[in-house]
Amino acid sequence: MREVRSTRGGINLNQQYAAYIDHTLLKADATKEEIIQLCEEAKTYSFASVCVNPAWVKTAAEILTNSTVKVCTVIGFPLGASTSTVKAFETKNAIENGAEEIDMVINIGALKSGDDEVVKKDIEAVVDSAKGKAIVKVIIETSLLNDQEKRKACELTRAAGADFVKTSTGFSTGGATVEDVKLMRGVVGPEMGVKASGGVRSFDDMKQMIEAGATRIGASSGVQIMQGLQSNSEY
Repeated sequence: MREVRSTRGGINLNQQYAAYIDHTLLKADATKEEIIQLCEEAKTYSFASVCVNPAWVKTAAEILTNSTVKVCTVIGFPLGASTSTVKAFETKNAIENGAEEIDMVINIGALKSGDDEVVKKDIEAVVDSAKGKAIVKVIIETSLLNDQEKRKACELTRAAGADFVKTSTGFSTGGATVEDVKLMRGVVGPEMGVKASGGVRSFDDMKQMIEAGATRIGASSGVQIMQGLQSNSEY
C-alpha cells in the first residue's frame, strides 16, 4: 500500500478518511479465507470496523485482537422481520462472541403500518441488550420508505436511544443517496451518528456522503475507496 502523505491540519488524510469506513462483507457465500482477508485489509488501512454476519464474529474478533479495528455485525438482517426477542438474543450472542458494534434492521412492515410503538420497542430491545457493551446503528432501509416514513424512522431511532441511524442493508432495492443522508441528519441533529451504506464504491461517493452529514460509511469497496484517495492529487 502506498501511504498518503498529504495532510490537513496535521492529520494524515489516509487515516482521516479510513476512520469513517466499516469494511463490509455480508454475502451469503463469504468464505473463511475472505473474512480473514477482510480483517487483514481493515488492519492495513485502520478502518473503523469490519462488518460481518454473526456467524463470523468470533473469527473476526480473534483476527483483530490487539488492533484498533472493531467488529461490527448485523441483527435481524436483511429483512428486519424477526421478532424483538430474537433480535435481542442475536445481539447478546454477538457481543459474547466479540462484537462491539451492532447494525440492526428495523421492523419495516410495522413502520409502514403505522405501528410506531412496535418499531420503537423493537429498537429498544436491541439497545437494551447492547447497553454499555456495544454501540447500536439502526438500519431503516430508505429505499422502501417515503420521506415521511424516513423521518418517522429516524425519530423513533433517536427516541429508542440508539447511537446511529443507517440508510440501507445493501440487499434491498437501493442504497444510500445524498438526499437521504441530508434528510436523516436533519432529523437526528448533530448528536447522533448517520451511516451511509449501499452503493458507496468510490472516494468521490464517500466524500459526497460525508459532506451530506454521514459520520460512518458502510462499504464492501473500502480498499478501492482508499486507493481512489491515494491517487487523487487534489486531496
